[in-house]
Amino acid sequence: MNASPRAWQPCHGADTIVRDVTLFERIPSSSAPLSERMRPRRLAEIVGQEKLLAPGSVLAKAIADDRVPSMILWGPPGTGKTTIARALASESRAELVPFSAVLAGVPELRKVIEAALERRRTRGQRTILFVDEIHRWNKAQQDALLPHVENGTIVLVGATTENPSFAINAALLSRARVFRLEAHTPSSIAAILRPVSRLVVPSAPRCAIASRRAPSACASIPSVLNELSTKCGLAPQ
Repeated sequence: MNASPRAWQPCHGADTIVRDVTLFERIPSSSAPLSERMRPRRLAEIVGQEKLLAPGSVLAKAIADDRVPSMILWGPPGTGKTTIARALASESRAELVPFSAVLAGVPELRKVIEAALERRRTRGQRTILFVDEIHRWNKAQQDALLPHVENGTIVLVGATTENPSFAINAALLSRARVFRLEAHTPSSIAAILRPVSRLVVPSAPRCAIASRRAPSACASIPSVLNELSTKCGLAPQ
């Protein structure tokens, strides 16, 4: 893999996005942030990662055959790593177990492994372990996971903003596919915002994301949606 040893860099240059969005009525029963309410539930709904998820791609074929491999999703913040992991679990009928590399260690991992073994034994169901910020795990933590990835107890989906070649142990990396996510562009952000503008009520105020500086190399969808939510009174109460 030809890649820089450094993490994704700060943006250089900027594109101006001007969007006039008619806001929809806040749903009183929803306590989730706008970014969570707008999160795609299926891979086909994900915008901005067409190269990775297109029909006929390696990942698309694996999903169609229900043979999701262990993988590392590498890309800038807010480009869909968590969304892809959730959709993978849903479309492969596997159990998704979120796991924070920052907050959890080997003892918590052992509990996940025990539950995965029991799930496979009693229900024949696979477990997808989604490890956010997997680059924060030390060698001992990564080594503890390795045999369970090897024997298929766990399908690992790791998310990282760091170059996996330098942030993840070679042994673990050799048992996972690396998929690189593209940074969002102004056009992909516009496409993601478009469903918001369709959820309208006649009396709703019009709110513009005007002259927003969204650098094409690091635009984060959660930050765009949550800023829209805050500015326009859509934040949950």
